[in-house]
Amino acid sequence: MSALRFYRLASRPAFSKSQSRLISSTRVWKADPFPLPLQSHRPSNKNDSEVAKNDDSVPPEFMPKPLERHGEDVETLRARLVYQSRKRGNLEMDLILSTFAKENLATMSEAELNEFDKLMDEPDWDLYYWCTRKREPPARWATSPLLEQLRKHAQNEGKVVRRMPDLSKP
Repeated sequence: MSALRFYRLASRPAFSKSQSRLISSTRVWKADPFPLPLQSHRPSNKNDSEVAKNDDSVPPEFMPKPLERHGEDVETLRARLVYQSRKRGNLEMDLILSTFAKENLATMSEAELNEFDKLMDEPDWDLYYWCTRKREPPARWATSPLLEQLRKHAQNEGKVVRRMPDLSKP
């Protein structure tokens, strides 16, 4: 290697001020090669404090079909809903739904229990964002009085310290 070529390479800055340093050898930014299922690829500049439109939720055609339960009596339905409200998969929804079930399942009619059963088929984080009013629910739940009761329960206006209720009849 000539001395002149070595001098040029050594005196050149690693990158100019107008460039950002790239980890890859290519200068093209590529999309995430391993996106989450049904993840939107547009950057999110939404503020958490504002209510976002529900454009990131899973479309109904991609949701797994709930199990058909033929001949289930009301008491079995209540017991199943108590269990499902406790075992959601994340603690936030476990606490909100289990305390809601403890307070309200005993007084719900069969139609309200079936509606609560359908609401429990929704993904956990969608339910959480709808209950805390971070996102607007889709049209099928926007006018639901049950979701409105759940939202009021999630607000916890009495500032009650909530814990997982004991497993007893609701």
